[in-house]
Formats: sequence, C-alpha cells, structure tokens
Amino acid sequence: MARTDPTSRYSFRAVTEEDLPLIARWLAEPHVAEWWGDPDSEIADIRDHMDSISVEPLIVELAGRAIAYLQSYDPHLEDDHPYQDQPHGTLGVDLSIGPSDLIGRGHGSAILRQYCEELFEEGCPRIVIDPDPDNARAIRAYEKAGFIVFDKRTSEYGPALMMARDAPEESE
Repeated sequence: MARTDPTSRYSFRAVTEEDLPLIARWLAEPHVAEWWGDPDSEIADIRDHMDSISVEPLIVELAGRAIAYLQSYDPHLEDDHPYQDQPHGTLGVDLSIGPSDLIGRGHGSAILRQYCEELFEEGCPRIVIDPDPDNARAIRAYEKAGFIVFDKRTSEYGPALMMARDAPEESE
C-alpha cells in the first residue's frame, strides 16, 4: 500500500521486483552491509516478504527518488517471534538509508517520525525497533525519532537493543 500525504516529506510504497537490484546495491554499501546479512539471502527474504501477511517491505522516496528501505512487521503473525510479549497491535520496523551521501543528514529520524505518525493514525499502539547495541548512529537517529530503550535482548540476528515509541494518549 502506498502511503502519501501531500503535506508529508517522504512517501512510502510497496517494494516491487524492479526495486530489488537497487536494494541489493544498497545492501552492498559499507554503511548498510555492516548491519545486514548476506545480500543474496536478504534479497531472497525481501522477495518472500513481498507476498507476506506479516511483513510489509517498502521503498521510501524523497521527491520521487528512492532513498531507503523500510519494513514493518507484526510479531504476532510469526510463529515463535521473540517480540510477541509486546502489546497486541504492536509493529516492528527496520530502516536502512541506501545512498551513502544521505547518511548523517537527519533522514533516518525524520522518516521514522513520519512513518510512526502514519501508523499511529491507523491505530497502531506501539512501534518497536531493535538496533544492534553497537550501532550508535542508528540508536541516535531512533532516539531523535522518539524511540526509548526498554530492554536488551538476543534475537536470531544477535544482540538487540529494544526501543519503542508508543502512540500518543488520546485527550478528551
């Protein structure tokens, strides 16, 4: 599902088969490769996610230019997912800025702020993200986007710093 609000800075659209070579190039970039697995395996997983009910792979665009890969997932729709202890309706997200010239310019936190607001408007109560504890750049960006550390765990990918952002309380 494409999400575009005319007042929004970024647009989000579903990954297509045509996007996979671009994502593969991003996965080979040193700033991405450091935190992701083997590009061929990752592309195979993303291709599988394109038809998944539990994972939504998205391309983030800025002024029509693809600049990032974003995926959201529902841990309650995956058997034995380690984050099923989160409140029902919680979604997890993963984000990688593709072009290296866009790193450190505030896009990561801005993309996440906008995407979280859209998910909250759709009724999502909580969003979690799980960076590697050594990924200081990502952790700073997530904190700027409003995420707060609540736990440290080990996932199938290794150590994970659990961070969450909760939907704002409704005022009456």
